[in-house]
Amino acid sequence: MRGFGITGSQEEVPVSGLRVLVTGATGLLGRAVCREFQTNGWLVIGTGYRRARPRLLHCDLTDEDAIRALLHEHKPDVIIHCAAERRPDVVERHTEAAVNLNVHATSTLAKEAATCGALFLYISTDYVFDGRNPPYGEDDCPNPLNVYGRSKLEGERETLRHCPGALVLRVPVLFGEVESVTESAVTSLWLKVQEAAEESCTLDHCQQRFPTDTRDVAVVCRKLSERARQDPSIRGVFHFSGKEQMTKYEMAVAIAQAFNLPSSHLIPLTEQPAESALRPVNSRLNCSRLELLNLSVEPRPFTSAIVDCLWPFTPDKRWRQTVFH
Repeated sequence: MRGFGITGSQEEVPVSGLRVLVTGATGLLGRAVCREFQTNGWLVIGTGYRRARPRLLHCDLTDEDAIRALLHEHKPDVIIHCAAERRPDVVERHTEAAVNLNVHATSTLAKEAATCGALFLYISTDYVFDGRNPPYGEDDCPNPLNVYGRSKLEGERETLRHCPGALVLRVPVLFGEVESVTESAVTSLWLKVQEAAEESCTLDHCQQRFPTDTRDVAVVCRKLSERARQDPSIRGVFHFSGKEQMTKYEMAVAIAQAFNLPSSHLIPLTEQPAESALRPVNSRLNCSRLELLNLSVEPRPFTSAIVDCLWPFTPDKRWRQTVFH
């Protein structure tokens, strides 16, 4: 089958027998989602594309036949669709490829999920909003400023059109356990923090962000999925976000302080940065719908969460032991 192949053996079905298919399982959020479901007794079927590895399936999500074959063979109870082109500037430059993944692949997955009776959960973004009138509830009118936001909003619409019982979870900028610090816009600030000995560097101090740990998002995905399987009224759009409002400059300073590093070389830039994709100034999400259903989690504090992510990249790998023991 074109675009669909196994790169490693799958694990035995656990006692619960529930199967979750996670797209983008090699990515920042996908890895955390796989781990969360696995540790809670689910059989996890993860897919990847460029970074497919043992124990995961290689699948081209833009190949409709490959998606049909994947779902027919593995018959998941739940599908968590994490795969996306999530870098706004890349989407501006490579719009067709991004739309194929963010919109068309989502549409196919939603159709096939509806056909095979799987619960479908689509990961979306706070960038569906223009950032002019926060906080944003689930029913507030989206107005994305860039192609990335538009593509994710179109993915939401395709999800709910083809799979009316589906879930959409909007999240803000994410960080988590990374394979390289550049994998997340948040952890990539580590490079700026370490430039202290070299020269000063400016960082955006305009756009308000709500950095959110992928581990927390993964727990919400699992709780939502488990509840929605029992209660069909759990459907539609939900928001989840970290609660700490920070600009890139403030994140970088917090990272420096967490690791006892200097931050005087970091200069706040109070004018909108010149980027190829416009960003909302403040797209804070109102997350009360999840909270009212007791499906939310208390977000990890930024400082301790970012230390978890970045300590492996410190020059002295014993840093964590000396600080925590």
